[in-house]
Amino acid sequence: MTIIKEYDIIESIASAIQYISYYHPIDYIQHLTHAYKIEKGIAAKDAIAQILINSRMCAKEKRPICQDTGIVNVFLKIGMNVRFKGLTGSISDAINEGVRRGYTNPNNILRASIVSDPHFIRKNTKDNTPAVINMELVPGNFLDIKIASKGGGSENKTKFAMLNPSDSLIDWIMKVVPTMGAGWCPPGILGIGIGGTPEKAMLMAKKVLMQDINMNSIIKNGPKNKIEELRVELFNKINSLGIGAQGMGGLTTILDIKIMMYPTHAASKPVAIIPNCAATRHGHIVLNGSGPVFMKPPSLLNWPKIKWTTNNNKKFNYVNLNTLTKKEVSSWRSGEILLLNGKILTGRDAAHSRIQYMLSTGQKIPVNFNNRVIYYVGPINPVRNEVIGPAGPTTANRMDYYTNLILEKIGLIAMIGKAERSDKIIKLIKKQKIAYLVAIGGAAYLISKAIKSAKIICFEDLGMEAIYEFNVKNMPVTVAIDSLGKSIHIDGPKKWKKYISIENSNLT
Repeated sequence: MTIIKEYDIIESIASAIQYISYYHPIDYIQHLTHAYKIEKGIAAKDAIAQILINSRMCAKEKRPICQDTGIVNVFLKIGMNVRFKGLTGSISDAINEGVRRGYTNPNNILRASIVSDPHFIRKNTKDNTPAVINMELVPGNFLDIKIASKGGGSENKTKFAMLNPSDSLIDWIMKVVPTMGAGWCPPGILGIGIGGTPEKAMLMAKKVLMQDINMNSIIKNGPKNKIEELRVELFNKINSLGIGAQGMGGLTTILDIKIMMYPTHAASKPVAIIPNCAATRHGHIVLNGSGPVFMKPPSLLNWPKIKWTTNNNKKFNYVNLNTLTKKEVSSWRSGEILLLNGKILTGRDAAHSRIQYMLSTGQKIPVNFNNRVIYYVGPINPVRNEVIGPAGPTTANRMDYYTNLILEKIGLIAMIGKAERSDKIIKLIKKQKIAYLVAIGGAAYLISKAIKSAKIICFEDLGMEAIYEFNVKNMPVTVAIDSLGKSIHIDGPKKWKKYISIENSNLT
């Protein structure tokens, strides 16, 4: 009989939460490095470079890879010969206490993103609890724990269908992947669950994402079974879509595709897709009664040495935000890389909702947005000598609902976020002769180093969603939608899909 104490569970979970917040799995780094080496798209290669540099910085400084430090998913295998000792509540209570301590560690504060209840009040729980916990009793004398932190941008792109047994799995996947957009921050991994029941398919799609990434090895050595054959076929077809890093067009959209199956009803074929983003975060520990278990830090030698500098680089257009005019904004072109200098305002979902309410009820907005640039971001609180914690972009199309009213009423001339905007917003941007810019999702710590000062202007009660004013120096962004209505998220994938098709036809 193995004795596992409450303290062992709490400390192991808290440590794992910290670990996965700043260490990418090395197999992810290896596959992303390969994608960087073969990438030919300028915007995509720059995006992958930023993600890799950000990852190494986070591993070195022990700060979060992404500002969205996720909702915690825990998969437990509980050995039937295990006995728990000293539990003051349930196993779930112990795990949630570990999550609580992991997220509130003063040396590396993580962003609290969980709200309760999910429909009415949506009040932040302040410590990122509760986790989503799945338990399974198995033979043995151990407690096997797999843990992942899944960001909202990738979770929100989850897809599910109840297919007929005769329906083509590949056709359905190839139909829905382009509809996922770039909000899940590719390049990443797709998890696919096939079979069982709807909830079982979803669970498998999530669980399979924690397997090792091995696509390069399978391609090199050849698939060994039907599942590997299907994985390779889907891998090639999805990358042939040309979606590319951050959806801006390129050779690599996914680094791997994982599939898990389970027997199902003869009349059914449930299928679920869940993506893992560029901030792929998961870990695995096994408790055997000897005390807490801590994951072993990887060597920094596993990261590639990529030089990426903003100093005197002719490929960048240096922009002074403090003197920026609508005329200058209208001269920017889709795909152009800018370095922003000066003051920008922040604001995302909750702030936009409040501004809309104030405008609709005739109230005065407590901040002047006229001729300003807004950054959709919910930053992490600073530690030590930081100005602000990791501050990467949030998915911009969540703001589309508010954008029409806000643009007409408050005079913004540019917006910064990640991923595509709706056709309605593209038309509005063209009409207003303004621009939408993207920062790189998965480069939050790197971006934060461009922020030289930060202060809350208003809505402090909204926490991470308060409106800040950042003073930035050489903050890298790409023009995603210009004043002519040209969108890199439309034109980029079209261009690279055509390029890949021509290359593939030449090979045959």
